[in-house]
Amino acid sequence: MPSPIPVDRFLPRDLSPSIDLRPCSSPLELSSNKPGGFPSSCTRRPASSRLPPRLAWCSIDWEQVRVLEPLGSGGFGSVYRATYHGQTVALKKVKRCSKNRLASRQSFWAELNAARLCHPHVVRIVAASASCPGDPGSPGTIIMEYAGSSTLHRRIYGRDPPLGRESCLRYARHVADGLWFLHRGGVAHLDLKPANVLLAPGDLCKIGDFGCSQRLRDAEDGGDPCCTQLRHVGGTYTHRAPELLRGEPVTVKADIYSFAVTLWQMVTRELPYTGDRQCVLYAVVAYDLRPEIGQVFSGTEVGRAARGIVESCWAARPEDRPSAEELLGRLNFVQEPAPDISGSKPDCPSVMHG
Repeated sequence: MPSPIPVDRFLPRDLSPSIDLRPCSSPLELSSNKPGGFPSSCTRRPASSRLPPRLAWCSIDWEQVRVLEPLGSGGFGSVYRATYHGQTVALKKVKRCSKNRLASRQSFWAELNAARLCHPHVVRIVAASASCPGDPGSPGTIIMEYAGSSTLHRRIYGRDPPLGRESCLRYARHVADGLWFLHRGGVAHLDLKPANVLLAPGDLCKIGDFGCSQRLRDAEDGGDPCCTQLRHVGGTYTHRAPELLRGEPVTVKADIYSFAVTLWQMVTRELPYTGDRQCVLYAVVAYDLRPEIGQVFSGTEVGRAARGIVESCWAARPEDRPSAEELLGRLNFVQEPAPDISGSKPDCPSVMHG
């Protein structure tokens, strides 16, 4: 890998920031089902939800909330499996962060960028409140559809067999389709990675955790969703586009870069970087450092097609990357190889190997 990072500065795999089995981001660690931190039922209605009028439709009816069990907790929030109006949901309580209260408030309001969005490959917000019973300092509570606790990260790096060709391409199409929908609505996710892609029943990928997202324009105003003067400093550095590292304006093409790293992970089952954070950031910007493209991308026609997609999506300049619509078209164009009728044994299930 052409990188100025000294080998002796590499971190062990267990210290890599990409190793993340969180059910959602922000950062969360898997819970050991410890009780506490949120009442088992919520029957007290807060005095005021303080949601703006455009979000009044999704105000939480607290009398219909029943919390069942914790799913995860961490720096910006705790997530619980719950029921709402009798339906199983995921409830996220955003924590008040004493060290960075502004960040925790921004995370809550950024999550609501996904409000009103309904798509099979995007986690749907059911209700929200800018308060939380029993915790007056919390920036808010969000109720989302329950898509299970399994993530694409866990599927890639867990004990299951490697992703097969068909699954890899299907998941990539799901994510690209979700991005196309978000970008049409003027929303940039800005923290796309396997840990923020949930694997829902039916083997569906759903993009979740919008705590770093930005709305680049209102969907109704007809403006250009591809560019804004907003700057962005959040997200996961291993998946962050170089223009964001340079402090340049946010565009939806930053998500395309993150998609490339995510697809690379699906194909290789490796971690993108295990080097010192500052060295990686410097090398990505100054030396066009990218995760290593190995033999796995050249063994089959499908692998070669994936290589072309990955390399175009993590191009250094945003304008050289495809749009989400173009990306989905390219993924749909990739065909599975014809079945082998010679009587030989089928390929092993490892991803895209010949």
